[in-house]
Order: sequence, then C-alpha cells, then structure tokens
Amino acid sequence: MSEKMKNIYYPIDAEVVDVVTETSTIKTFKFKLSEPLKFRAGQFVQLTVPGIGEAPFTPSSEPGESTDLEITILRTGRVTDYLHDFIKPGDPVGIRGPFGEGYPFDKFKGKTVLVVGGGVGLAPMRAGIYGLFQNIDDYKRVSIKFGARTPNDFCFTDEFDTWAKKPHTDLKLTIDRPFPGWTGTVGVVTVLLDDLDVDIEDTYVISCGPDIMLKFVTLKLLDLGFDPFHIYLSMNRRMSCGFGKCHRCNIGPYYICKDGPDMCYGEIMNYPNVFG
Repeated sequence: MSEKMKNIYYPIDAEVVDVVTETSTIKTFKFKLSEPLKFRAGQFVQLTVPGIGEAPFTPSSEPGESTDLEITILRTGRVTDYLHDFIKPGDPVGIRGPFGEGYPFDKFKGKTVLVVGGGVGLAPMRAGIYGLFQNIDDYKRVSIKFGARTPNDFCFTDEFDTWAKKPHTDLKLTIDRPFPGWTGTVGVVTVLLDDLDVDIEDTYVISCGPDIMLKFVTLKLLDLGFDPFHIYLSMNRRMSCGFGKCHRCNIGPYYICKDGPDMCYGEIMNYPNVFG
C-alpha cells in the first residue's frame, strides 16, 4: 500500500481510458489506476471527480488486483450527470477504497447460488458473477435471473451467451411489459422466481437492484420458504464516507458501508428502515 493510501481519505490517481454506452441512462467507465487496487466482489469504491464531488460505486469489472478498473454508472444526480455528460478518455479522477465486506463466497461453497438482479443492479452483479466464475466448481449451480424495463435496458448483453455456457450455470431474463420482437418472459423480475427449480434449503441468494425491487424479491423468497439468513441484499444507498463515520447509511446498529454493502437479510430484517 502506498504512503498516500495510509490516509483513507486520499484517493489513488486514475485516468479515464474509455467510456462505453450500455443503455440510454447507463455508461461503463474504464480507468487506469496509478497503482494496483485489490477488491473483492461486492466491495465498493469512492470515485472522485475533481472539482465536482465524490460518490460511491461498486466496480463492475472482475475482482482481484489490477490497475484496470471498470465502474458502470446510472445517471442519477449531480456527480453522475457530470460523468455522463463531460467525462472523456484522458480525464483524471480519483479512486478511494475499497470499502465494505463483499459477498461471503465461502458460505456458498457446495451450494446453489441464485443471482437476482434488476436495472442498474446488473452492474455490481457482474463483478459478483465474475467472482463466482473464478471458482465455478466450488458451487453446485449458479442460477442467474435478470429483469429490466425493456430489452434496451439490459447491460452487458454481449456477455450473456458466454455466462449461460459456463459449467452448471443458467441465465433467464424478463422485461416489465411486452415489447416488439421480445419472445422471452414478460413481467417484473419476481416472475422468474415462480416455479423455481432449485433446492430452496440448499440455496443462497444474492440480489441487487432498486430498494422496491429488493423488497418484493425478498418477500417472494420468504414466501417460497427461503431462510432469511440465506438472502444477501446489495444495498448501495446513502453511503458517503465509506467507513462508518458519517452515520448516514445505518440499518439499526449496522452500517452498509462497513458491514455490507451486501447485507444478510436475517441480520437486518427486524429494523424498520431495511428497504429505505
């Protein structure tokens, strides 16, 4: 670790090397860092845009240690608007972190892993999927369920066929309502949990998406008989400092930035602000 990174407030210098348009509201930004960054799937970083501000994002690239990093970003506010409208290859930024615990892959060994994502939730899910693929034989099965408003709102579509061809992996998609040319499933992502062909007692779930999606996915899973302690929710919201000092992202005694952002539902289920 560099002298600079001993100060947790000091970012690593980085440069934008490419910007890829995923959808009308989502772009993937590719960075070259001045020194390697090591992160686990599910951890997040703080992205600093000089003169504009800082915001938390979960990397969407393959976990590990590298000077290359990708972050997939939905246009949602001041910092993200600037990124979408003005940031271009060659521009300097800063990367601070990583923060959080990441996905507890060790718990999933020998089990089926059900991955449920919606909207821009596919971005942090991508790093999680890459992390599972790194040791795919550790898991009985990886079942991926993704939902979006329309076919044009899916990210990473050029990778879907590759994912579905991985050993003991399956991928199913749905869109919210009928769309010209779409012959697949129609309905919100919870419809993909109907007639679920997994051993519920032997399955762990990781899910990421808007709070309202997480709520109804969780309720559906509980109705199906899932153990609340087998459900992990990626709850990337209200995070600011990254290490539990600003007291903005707590759920009961837990801090999303420190104890998550992938929170075990069984541990937080009795607190009133679980879903926002």
